[in-house]
Amino acid sequence: MIFLFNIGFLEVSWVDVFDISLVSALLYQVYKLMRGSVAVKIFLGVLALYLIFLIVRAAQMELLSLILGQFMGVGVLATIILFQPEIRKFLLLIGRTTEFNKDSFLSNFFRWKRKEQERAYNINPIIDAIKVLSAEKVGALLVFSRDSALKFFAESGDILDAEISKRLLLSIFDKHSPLHDGAVILYKGRIKAARCVLPVSEKDDIPAQYGLRHRAAIGMSEATDTLILSVSEETGHIAIAYSGKLKTDLSTLDIRNRINEYLFKEDSEAIKMTSEEDKIVEVITSQEVNKATS
Repeated sequence: MIFLFNIGFLEVSWVDVFDISLVSALLYQVYKLMRGSVAVKIFLGVLALYLIFLIVRAAQMELLSLILGQFMGVGVLATIILFQPEIRKFLLLIGRTTEFNKDSFLSNFFRWKRKEQERAYNINPIIDAIKVLSAEKVGALLVFSRDSALKFFAESGDILDAEISKRLLLSIFDKHSPLHDGAVILYKGRIKAARCVLPVSEKDDIPAQYGLRHRAAIGMSEATDTLILSVSEETGHIAIAYSGKLKTDLSTLDIRNRINEYLFKEDSEAIKMTSEEDKIVEVITSQEVNKATS
């Protein structure tokens, strides 16, 4: 083995440097996942307890070392229980970025089937319903799922499995409807369930003006690979949450583009062309309206 340098009695090799670099990168990713949440304080507490255990064991304090050793013995199980949401997010991050997930043989083999599903997915009723909900300041939560039926979250509400329509969405989120208090899950062009309960984000850096609906949107985007659309009941502003981030004050065209980009990633170039055509159509329409009124 080729040694790089010595620190006292320690001999540091290239493998050690590479090992430390990987551990540093892993710890940084863990910190990014837990940043701004209560889990950071728990992580620091566990780390401090482990350092105390090392010091006590090095000082040969047998009784205290035995007591702390009992906690360290179940450390892996306690870590899984305490950091279950963060571990889930970390595994989801790996699943999103892995090449096997993007370009696997099975994905390419069944791509034709997904193409047919994408053509059948009409988001126009969703956009029309969002316009009405925003104008009338009616609160709403819509979860778009591309790869999973989200059975666990769907079963927390009422299963519908209905075709998407503007009238149905407006009736669900009507203030007098028994289904309005919760989220609607959309999967494969259908409304899978309504009145669903979503996980709430525990981040500390979320602005105070964002209520429980926005926190639920962020929390759902942290826990799953979904896109969540939220309509504010106070202002009527529309926001979209994805991968733990929230985009607010979006126009209808922005919403359409982001939904298309999430649902139909493989057709990104076609989506850009459609977006430009929509802008041209909107400009032409506004000019015609101005001419008619003048």
